[in-house]
Amino acid sequence: MAATAEQLLGVAVVTGAGGTGIGAAVAKGFARSGCTSIAITDINLHSLAQTKGAILAINPDIRVFDKIGDISNESFVDSFIDGVFAEFSRLDYAVNCAGILGANMIKAVDMTTDAFDRLNNINYRGSWLSCRAQLRNMLKQEPLSESPKQRGAIVNIASQLGVVARPGAAAYCASKAAIINMTRANAIDYSDVQIRVNCVCPGVIETPMTMSSKEMVEALKPAIDIAPMRRMGTPDEVADAVLFLCSPRASFIQGHALVVDGGYTIN
Repeated sequence: MAATAEQLLGVAVVTGAGGTGIGAAVAKGFARSGCTSIAITDINLHSLAQTKGAILAINPDIRVFDKIGDISNESFVDSFIDGVFAEFSRLDYAVNCAGILGANMIKAVDMTTDAFDRLNNINYRGSWLSCRAQLRNMLKQEPLSESPKQRGAIVNIASQLGVVARPGAAAYCASKAAIINMTRANAIDYSDVQIRVNCVCPGVIETPMTMSSKEMVEALKPAIDIAPMRRMGTPDEVADAVLFLCSPRASFIQGHALVVDGGYTIN
């Protein structure tokens, strides 16, 4: 039986998968879509356990590989991704969700170098390290029989602010723009071996990160008001876009930055 957008067979890995944010929604989406094995990582033990429990509640037969760690650490990323492949002998879908807002609302002259480095180490370096390890392992396998045109699919999570800029977010915008162009370059490099690499660029999404404080909510309100739909998105709405890009229904989509932002970037 051919796989569909609703049925994603094989092994999925999701970084930044803890809690109730985008990564968790993606991991649960893979569970509902038929993945036999799901690997998840996050820096927070409690959040990761929460997602693991949610996956097993959907399907107790799913094999879950979970590991706590810092996505900006090269040794951790390599050991995690290599461990997934060693455990399951495949890596069909990889979604890189780990990221932070950090000093998103600070202008360049007010931002410390330490804050800049932390933001880029997690957002860009973490995605770059993850992609490198995922690509290296996907190259070892043949396509699933259900998806003969696809040896593997990677989706990176960027941001609407990787496409357009906003005041007081120079470092954040740059970190997300870097993910978009890294996605495009990897798509060029690995098209001939049937690995697709795309990214999703969420707008303001209702997650623990965006709802972390009254000040954060107020700071994000102008972006919500500008977008034609005038609301926050949900993690599930982003997850739907991610799962589509992983699926065989997206088999001719390569190097694309899919904006999921309620129309913010069309203004």
